[in-house]
Amino acid sequence: MTRLTAEFWVSAYLRRLQLSDIPAFVTSKGDATAGAVLVKLNSLDGQACCYQRSFDLMSGERAWVVLAQGVEADVDAAVVKQRSFDPDLWVIEVEDREGRHLLDEPGLAG
Repeated sequence: MTRLTAEFWVSAYLRRLQLSDIPAFVTSKGDATAGAVLVKLNSLDGQACCYQRSFDLMSGERAWVVLAQGVEADVDAAVVKQRSFDPDLWVIEVEDREGRHLLDEPGLAG
């Protein structure tokens, strides 16, 4: 199976968010080909949640899991820590009061 480059996936994800009128932007640009992606959902009330793609050990499928959740400053600290381990990491910030991130939609879920 051919895998999408990180840059292509990020571009497609940002476009899907734009089509749903959900503001989002890249806060850290990672490796264009194989960089991992974090998605930080900022609910604009001082709270945030950061998602990372992981493998479900039971099914072997890729899934989005919560890396950090709670006070935005704490979530930001978790993102900084991840970037210190992986400088090729992409970070996308999604801003939505309703908590929409679209990561559970077809084509984005895994």
